[in-house]
Amino acid sequence: MKLLRTPEAAFETLEDYPFSPNYLTVTDNIRMHYVDEGQGPVVLLLHGEPSWSYLYRTMIPVLVAAGLRVIAPDLVGFGKSDKPSEQSDYTYAKHIVWTQDLLKQLDLQDIHLFIQDWGGLIGLRLVSAEPEHFASIAAGNTMLPTGSFAPSKAFLDWQRFATTSPKFDIATVIQMATTTNLSPAIMAAYNAPFPTDEYKAGARIFPALVPTTEDDPESNNNKAAWGILNQWTKPFITLFSDQDPITKGGEQVFQKLVPGTKGQAHTFVSGGHFLQEDKGPELASLLVKFYKKNNFI
Repeated sequence: MKLLRTPEAAFETLEDYPFSPNYLTVTDNIRMHYVDEGQGPVVLLLHGEPSWSYLYRTMIPVLVAAGLRVIAPDLVGFGKSDKPSEQSDYTYAKHIVWTQDLLKQLDLQDIHLFIQDWGGLIGLRLVSAEPEHFASIAAGNTMLPTGSFAPSKAFLDWQRFATTSPKFDIATVIQMATTTNLSPAIMAAYNAPFPTDEYKAGARIFPALVPTTEDDPESNNNKAAWGILNQWTKPFITLFSDQDPITKGGEQVFQKLVPGTKGQAHTFVSGGHFLQEDKGPELASLLVKFYKKNNFI
């Protein structure tokens, strides 16, 4: 496996990202980057496709100010983490192993998980594997598909585009899935991890790794994970946005199937798929209210 590492110089002029870098080496000798800020109960923020921990830059200070320790990793293939160079290097199962290895090395307990996009596909599998390590879950614009239901045409088109399009500009993808106009500096920050197309193998293949049929190798594993979530009684809140066609209605699935959602203050925020970019401070404040309501802080 050939690993690419974005030069640190690419990140030197990022706007509103003052966090010190932290690194650990995980399975396959891959170096993963993570933000580690604050002290107190642990909040784990997992990003999705094709973003990185920069997506959480406006949420982290709010959470830290509330007395929380924030861990925000860059998934393998994204941000400051190493990037295997071939699309075939990436599988759903490998992403789980890589992220699980990071959490094990950090020895995190009583984790408060926030998930969005692929952060949910990975994070909910981590919860199902070791539920005793997690204290609460907050889900925003995410899902845990089993392939039992056909995806939308829009999603299938997105899969094909990401994998085969001659041009795949990361920042443009982010901009198309937000309701705010991103500044040139913010656009540059989302493109920073990918100095050339060679670095984009993980970003290109990620949509194709979503289980869309029951023949998918991870379909049964996700069904098993739902078996754990069906018994999850710890606090679980949905904080979806009101303008995301990809995950629209997903909050209803969680609220119907996960016992821990009962009695929580489920909320819609105004924004697109990347609600952290559109409404970061507001979203962080809702998380703080959730943690206070359930006596975590």
